Parts: sequence; C-alpha cells; structure tokens
Amino acid sequence: MSDKPIQRVGDALERYLEKSGLTDRLAQASVIEEWPRLVGERIARVCQPESVSQDGTLFVKVSSGAWMQELQLMTPEILERLRAEGKKINRIMWRAA
Repeated sequence: MSDKPIQRVGDALERYLEKSGLTDRLAQASVIEEWPRLVGERIARVCQPESVSQDGTLFVKVSSGAWMQELQLMTPEILERLRAEGKKINRIMWRAA
C-alpha cells in the first residue's frame, strides 16, 4: 500500500483544474451562460456574448450600432461587474450583429 494520504476526488479535481489553468477558462466560459444575470435583463436583451478567447477577451454581438456605442461607454462598469463575480474577463469586444 502507498503511504500517500487518501484524497477526496473533488479536492484532487480542483487542484488539477487550477494547475492546468482550466479553472480560469471555466470561469470565463460561464459568462456566456450567466450573461443576463451578470449584466441585467435590459442589456442582455440587446446583446449576446459569443465567445471568450484564452487571453480573457469577451466577444459580444450587439443588436444595433446605437446600442454598441452605448455599451462601449459602459464597458468599464460591465467589466467591474464581471470581475466582482469572479469572471476572468480582461476586455470586451463589441460587434454589430
């Protein structure tokens, strides 16, 4: 028998995810699923997150040019909200639909 202490599977998995960098990627990807809660229904109605790059850039499709301009002005506030929720987003790239 091994002298290593028995570990819980959840603890071992958590350590593996952290070491591999997957914890950050999972936090980034969860932004897409949680978007309405994170930014509010009003904003979520006019834009949809599409993807998150490995460097933490969130790509968001916006319904109109006017909304894109408004959201660009709101970017610092939205980033602050995302980071307060533990999301590893470094910047947002808004794209017209």
